[in-house]
Amino acid sequence: MQLTFLGTGTSQGIPTVGCNCTVCLSDNPKDHRLRCSVIITQKETSLLIDTGPDLRQQLLTNFIIDVDAILFTHEHNDHVIGLDDIRPLYFRRKSNIPTYGLKRVHNEIKQRFSYMFGNSVYPGVAQIDTHSINENTATFDIDAIQVTPIGVMHGNLPILGYRFGRIAYITDASSISEKQIKKLSNLDIVVINALQRKKHHSHFTLDEAVEFINRIGAKVGYLTHLSHLMGSHEDISLELPKHIHVAYDGLVITH
Repeated sequence: MQLTFLGTGTSQGIPTVGCNCTVCLSDNPKDHRLRCSVIITQKETSLLIDTGPDLRQQLLTNFIIDVDAILFTHEHNDHVIGLDDIRPLYFRRKSNIPTYGLKRVHNEIKQRFSYMFGNSVYPGVAQIDTHSINENTATFDIDAIQVTPIGVMHGNLPILGYRFGRIAYITDASSISEKQIKKLSNLDIVVINALQRKKHHSHFTLDEAVEFINRIGAKVGYLTHLSHLMGSHEDISLELPKHIHVAYDGLVITH
């Protein structure tokens, strides 16, 4: 199985517009972060997680020309608003692209992209088949990949993370219930968000993310959804224990 980080930044990305901090002005490519997304690949199956505003650039940069399904974590714009950019993928496959997520998320998507659905379909747009799942949905297969939804709280908003075999991907978490944590046992790799150092109402801090990785006993952890307030990639890396790493755009993990 292969996981590729398409974007590892928060909703504003890095550099942040109008900011002159050392991180935003950094010439280290690892400090340049597009909005959060990953693609999971096993054999001939590829699953895209989230379609943020940088999706077109991410598809081009990573030479992605086809996906078998899209999984949504939640409906905030930095995770869905690039959906229209799946058109080339749709034209190539010549069939509807399945999407998976909470019913609430699909309802929001149908409002924001009304021209893609029902009697309002505009000629030339991509077509998707929506599949509603939730934190209680049993593990299911999408072709060669086994998927387990993980219930996560993003402030007061219930959202989803996902487990794929021995790898889990969770972003925008501020808390996770004991019931859902039980689904994260025996992980080799966990990807978890770490927004900033100070306490935040809807995202893990750096310390909370490190504590979470250690608590679930994952062998290796990767931090994503980082803001410029966290500091540079190099500085954060120096602070972390050996089994925890800072993810960066374009990083490929093979398991």
